[in-house]
Amino acid sequence: MRRASHVPHPVKGVRGEDRHPRDSRRSALPQERGGDFELTVREVVAMGRTPYKRAFAGEDVKDRRIVADALERVGMGRYGGRRFSALSGGERQRVLLARTLAQDPDVLVLDEPTNHLDVRHQVELLALLRAQHRTTLVSLHDLNAAASVCDRLHVLHTGEVVASGSPFEVLTPELLADVFGVRAAVVPHPLTGDPLIAFDHTGTMPRRPREQRHRGRNP
Repeated sequence: MRRASHVPHPVKGVRGEDRHPRDSRRSALPQERGGDFELTVREVVAMGRTPYKRAFAGEDVKDRRIVADALERVGMGRYGGRRFSALSGGERQRVLLARTLAQDPDVLVLDEPTNHLDVRHQVELLALLRAQHRTTLVSLHDLNAAASVCDRLHVLHTGEVVASGSPFEVLTPELLADVFGVRAAVVPHPLTGDPLIAFDHTGTMPRRPREQRHRGRNP
């Protein structure tokens, strides 16, 4: 994910995702995020407009509209005047997502964007991502969330891609057993038609050796 987003290792102060302010085409939300800077929520989101500004240029009406819209889209419209450092983990997560949206990039790179979010905000965030008309690369450990929001999946295990394809092609009981060592049934979701994984919580099963594992389609 770091290579895809061109994000270097974090440094003291504002973290790694801000080190390329002039690149407006790609915006990243890494897992390791800064929370120690004393800015308001609105100021943090306004940082997403930096690639479009000349040095020392102030905000204009368009910038203010885009920032306000981004905050509303993540459900943080009433928090603009609050200190970012005083927010909960889930609130910070939504503010930083608003910053990536305010940048209006061609490509979004998101690493575990649902971390720290309650169920309602997870659903809202996934719906927001699904409605985006832009390329989005997202890393998720929640397989049902991945199945609901992604057009294509790439399953990584021990540093290599072991399956690629559509959610229905990739998320099979065989792959779940081989890679994750769990028993599960995969059925169409009754509301959306997406793959829905029902795990057997009575126990796990041994993983197969790497050379025997199922491989999905790798175009």
